[in-house]
This record gives sequence, structure tokens and C-alpha cells, in this order.
Amino acid sequence: MALSHQSQAATPRQPVTGPVVIGLEVHVQLQTRTKLFCGCAPGFGDSPNSAVCPICLGLPGALPALNKNAVALGVRAALCVGASVQKESRFDRKSYFYPDLPKGYQITQQARPLALGGELRLGDGRPVGIIRVHVEEDAGKSLHGGVPGSEDWTCLDFNRSGAPLVEIVTAPDLASPEEASELLRLLWQKVTFAGVTSGRMEEGALRCDANISAGGGGRSEIKNLNSFRFVEKALAFEAVRLAGERANGAAPERQTRLFDPASGKTFPLRGKEALEDYRYFPEPDLPPLRISGELIEEQRRLMGEQPEARREHFERDYGLNSYDAGVLTAQPDAALYFETAVVSGSAPKIAANWVMSEVLREVKALGGKWDKLSVQPADLALLLGEIASRRVTNTFAKELFAEASKSGRKLKDLIREKGANVAGGEEALEALVDEVIESEAAAANDYRAGKQKAFGFLVGAAMKRSGGKADPAILKRLLGKKLKP
Repeated sequence: MALSHQSQAATPRQPVTGPVVIGLEVHVQLQTRTKLFCGCAPGFGDSPNSAVCPICLGLPGALPALNKNAVALGVRAALCVGASVQKESRFDRKSYFYPDLPKGYQITQQARPLALGGELRLGDGRPVGIIRVHVEEDAGKSLHGGVPGSEDWTCLDFNRSGAPLVEIVTAPDLASPEEASELLRLLWQKVTFAGVTSGRMEEGALRCDANISAGGGGRSEIKNLNSFRFVEKALAFEAVRLAGERANGAAPERQTRLFDPASGKTFPLRGKEALEDYRYFPEPDLPPLRISGELIEEQRRLMGEQPEARREHFERDYGLNSYDAGVLTAQPDAALYFETAVVSGSAPKIAANWVMSEVLREVKALGGKWDKLSVQPADLALLLGEIASRRVTNTFAKELFAEASKSGRKLKDLIREKGANVAGGEEALEALVDEVIESEAAAANDYRAGKQKAFGFLVGAAMKRSGGKADPAILKRLLGKKLKP
């Protein structure tokens, strides 16, 4: 039965005095071209209800056909968390009514999942158990809205209906909202590095249902959390709320709740269903799923280098410190960009600094979309080579990078066009130094008379005349040579 928002207490203030126990159910959208049981594209960003067919709409007589690539990626996800892939698993029907579930049931794996067991380790080395990994289809999406003074409305978009998911269920081994956020980030890294998912949480590629009990109170499930920060904030609120209920003598109650990012609070959605409420039974339209040893080994090979191994590789082979290696392996695109720049000729430390500053800043401005980045790793390597050869200053290089990012022009063209008159040889800078000595004759005479501060003034004047693009070391050398008595 749905619970009204009026039953929500005011923001809880009581401290949590009892233990906090948290487990996560993480839904990872598999990176396939088609849905789990039909040939439709997963449909993110498409016009509502444009990526649908009789199968994903659950129309009478439509029969599912299993996507083999989704199964392979599910196996790879299981290997990422150390789970044991079962040689034979089975699909089941999970029956429940929800407006965006057109069939009235979801095809999932309950009795015999794809994989069992496994383990992930937090930063302090403490293990978090994995109970199970199973493959299932996604539901559609409800879109809510309204105009002030009129009735609210809900529209249904079934583009996501039938999209392939793998659900990873952790043991209730997490003892704080911070640990839950850390574990989710670790899991995101693993499945994204392995190519299981795009990892774009803003597109629903990874979502989390968090189960929590606290302070000896009731247990809640918070649905559809789609960011690391939201997981931490929602669980922090809920831990205090549950402990407060217990302290106030309220009877423990199991609830399914939603998190509102604007208020930072959770709100009741409905009473928590029990297992029998879903009336699971074997899916009659799909045979048992048998996984060969060859498929498992193939997916183990395709996993590639996992984040922790990549960090060690960057520290060992490129001489990076642990912090830099950690930042560069926080997301697979950053690690790939950095390593490609190094292979293209960049010095590792300089490449690391530029990726962590200029490149990540630009990617953030692009909404996190690495594929929209204009400056490719080989282009960056060329620019950093110009800095190392002292043909371009670091300051000017940043200007060139920003312009290339904004305009989409090639860095080599900008360097050829704009760098030639700045530091393209000492002849150009010698002419600039001569102009400065002539225009600042008083300061030049002061330096020749022994006033050392005048030299710094002249260097500053030369840098200003160059627009900050000249190499200060070269300017100092040329000024020193020309100002000798």
C-alpha cells in the first residue's frame, strides 16, 4: 500500500546510536546495441516511445529472444566482482503492477542466477561480500509534471523497457553511507574499465537501490539512486530517521522510499514487498541458460586491465605518485587518454599534470563526454613537445589548448600559425629584446650601473610585450647578453 508524504516526519535530528547496516542492489545497464529480448536499440535520448516493438511493449503473442552479447557482458560483470559463474542458470517472471512495466511482470533471474559469491574490498582493505549477479530487463520510465493551477500529469516512455541490465547484490557488510558511496564508486570503476557499461550515470547506466537499517529501527529500501553523492546523502538522512523512529518508540516498519535531491530527504513510496508478493515462477518462453567454460575465459580476457592493476602500472612504469595514478585511473577514458599521450611521446609526469588539469577541466565543461573532446592525445603530445623544446611557453600552450578545444582546429595548425612569431627562434625574441632596451632605456642604464632590480623590470616588460607567450629563460639570457657593459 502506498504511503502518503504526510507521514514523513520533520527532518530528523537524533544521533544514530545503534549500528548501521547497509546493502546495495546495483543495476548496471549493459553496453549492447540492442535490448535484452528484442532488436530495438536501448533508446536513451530518442523521442519517447520511438525505440519500441511488440516484444518490449509486452503485446500478446510476442516472444522474447535472448541477446547473446548481453549474456557475455553479464559474465564479464560477474568476473569483475569475483563471482562464480554458474554453468546453468534460469530466467523467472517477477510479477508486479507498475505503470511503466507493460507486461505486468519483469523477466529476471531469481531461483538460479547467473553467478554467485564474490567480493570487493574497500580502501582500508575490508571485504564486502557479493551475494549474487543476475541478468534482467529494465522497465520503462514515468515522466511526471504539471502546470501550476492545473492537474498534475504522468506520461510513460517505454524506450528503456527491455534494456539489458545486470544486477549486482552486495551482502549487508557496509557500515556507513560513506562506505556505501565508496563501494559504489569502486564497482563503477570496475565495470566501466571492463567495457561492461558506458558508466554514464546521468543516462541511467548505473543505478542503485540501497537497503538500510539503523539504530535497531526498521529497514528501508531507497530506490533509483543515480549518483555517488545521492547515495551518501540519502543513506545519511535515512540512518538518522530510522534511529529516531526507534528512539521515539515507533514500531519498526519496512518501507520502499525515494530520495529528493532538492530537499536532501527521503519520502515513502510504498510498503516494502516480501519475496512471495512477486509470485516468481520459471519463465516459460526461455530455456535454461548454459554458460560454457570457453565463454567465461573469453570474457576474462576481454576484461582487460582492472583499475587497481592500472594504478600499479602507472606508478611502476611511468613513475607517477599514488595520488596522480589514482586520479588518472578514476575513470577509464582519463587513463586511456593519458597513456595514449605518453605512447605518442609525452613525458609521463607532464602529461599527467595536463590531463588532470586542462583536459579534465575541458571534459567537465563538455558534460563529461570524452568523445566530444577536440584535442586528441597525440595532439596534446605534440603541444607538450613544443613546451619541452622551449618553442612554446606553458602559458601560451594553455591558450592554444583552450582555443583548439573551443574551435575544433588542430593544435599543430595553431602552433604553426601563432607560435612562429612568439618563440619560433631567437631572432624574433632578439628583436623584441632590442625594442624593450630601447623603450626602457632608463631601466637598462640602471641595470648597467649595478641596480639588479632593474633587470627584473626589463624581463617583465619583455614578457608583457610578448603577450606572456615568450619563454622567460630565453628572455633573461638574451637581456643579460645585450646588457653587458
